[in-house]
Amino acid sequence: MSESIITLTASNGEQVQFRDKIIAQGGMKDVYASPDKTYVVAFYRAELDDASRQRLQMITGPYRERIFSEASGDYWHQMFCWPTATVEHEGRVGVVAPFYQDHFFFEHGSFNNDMLKIRGKDKEGKWFAAPNNQFKFLDERERGNWLSYLQLCLRLSRAVRRLHAAGLAHSDLSYKNVLLSPTTGQVCIIDVDGLVVPERFPPEVVGTPDFIAPEVVASSHLEKTDPNRALPSITTDRHALAVMIYTLLLLRHPLRGRKVHAEDPGEDERLTMGREALFIEHPADASNRLSPAEAKPTELPWKDPEALPYTITGPYLKELFDRAFMEGLQAPRKRPSADEWEAALIKTVDLIQPCQNNDCAQGWYVFANTTAPQCPFCATPYTGELPILNLYSQRGDSFRPDNHRLMVYSNQSLFAWHVDRTITPNERLAVDQRSRVGYFVQHQGRWFLVNERMPALRNAQTGEDLPIGSQIELKEGLQLITGKDPGSRLFHVQMVNG
Repeated sequence: MSESIITLTASNGEQVQFRDKIIAQGGMKDVYASPDKTYVVAFYRAELDDASRQRLQMITGPYRERIFSEASGDYWHQMFCWPTATVEHEGRVGVVAPFYQDHFFFEHGSFNNDMLKIRGKDKEGKWFAAPNNQFKFLDERERGNWLSYLQLCLRLSRAVRRLHAAGLAHSDLSYKNVLLSPTTGQVCIIDVDGLVVPERFPPEVVGTPDFIAPEVVASSHLEKTDPNRALPSITTDRHALAVMIYTLLLLRHPLRGRKVHAEDPGEDERLTMGREALFIEHPADASNRLSPAEAKPTELPWKDPEALPYTITGPYLKELFDRAFMEGLQAPRKRPSADEWEAALIKTVDLIQPCQNNDCAQGWYVFANTTAPQCPFCATPYTGELPILNLYSQRGDSFRPDNHRLMVYSNQSLFAWHVDRTITPNERLAVDQRSRVGYFVQHQGRWFLVNERMPALRNAQTGEDLPIGSQIELKEGLQLITGKDPGSRLFHVQMVNG
């Protein structure tokens, strides 16, 4: 017997239809699908007060317009599952939201003929943030590789940055409310209907365990009206974002180590994640280190920080992890912002190198410029000669280092933001800035840069013009200037022998 179809008029005046059958249930809502499965209608089970109704009106109205009506609005549609309108039916309030894109549903399910019955279910971040979940249960075709997780983290940081720029906080940022597609590198933030607006709409929830900021945990025993009670905000989002990035790249929690603070489990949890929170890789205090001996075989080497220290994420992320989990752990204002994570991840992606072991499960790693560089995941050493481009840009009459390097590998691309420091790879990129301007190729043991779209490229030492179509051999000490504009860069080539 087919379900009946209910038709309503939404707050934006549009007609909304849904099948009278619950397809999913969250902590607060029952979800119904439209007949064509292009959107869902999620009804709150509890009655909403006037403030909650006003919050929804603002989220589906002015706040939505603020983000999606700008020139780059289309970009954000793929990053947020943002409610478009509200409806009322039989005394319940509901929100209308787009259906998730296909790549956010498991196609292959879990091992052993989908024993866990996840085929067709949405890809909550929790499946990709722990070694047991990822390697023991998921089909390898769902996992992605380490480069794709860097890209996931980059897009997540970008989306959170946009929320915060609009003066909004998610309040419950966690792998429960972020959908991930590692094979495509796509991210979607969900449960946007609980956004916090400082001074106007307080949070409805305190967050999800593992991602709640220490000051929120430590003061959770106080009344919400107590001025000493810390509530979700942009600064607590910053903590949750740092935890998300750490867990997605290293498959362990930055604060859950071996240290026990109290015999009572509840009190131990409050101290571990609150007042006594301690980074498991704190260089000056090893009391909360994970013990590999207590880890399951499927959790290694991820649960062994000695084997896979957080420094494998490279210098830019290492600096932000230090700030997030040491300096800013109990000092919220010192936490890195979402745009700092975005900038660091862009530069980290430029340090990536493919592993020379075709069977390496992660496939990529941040290249450490040492005398014996090797993949940290499979211990395969790098062999051969490798060019590195050190990026400089003009400040006054001289070129100064930008603290930015580009690792070269065969078919690695050069983009507009590499040749011009005034261009940033984000949602505001012009169409002509999205295509590569050159690429690198290795031929008979020699490395070349092929100039595709750099009309002003020249050799800084000889002054020779290097026109479009030319192939420039990369040698130690070679210096290339990308143009005459103020943002033009100088590339200084360094050759590393593995």
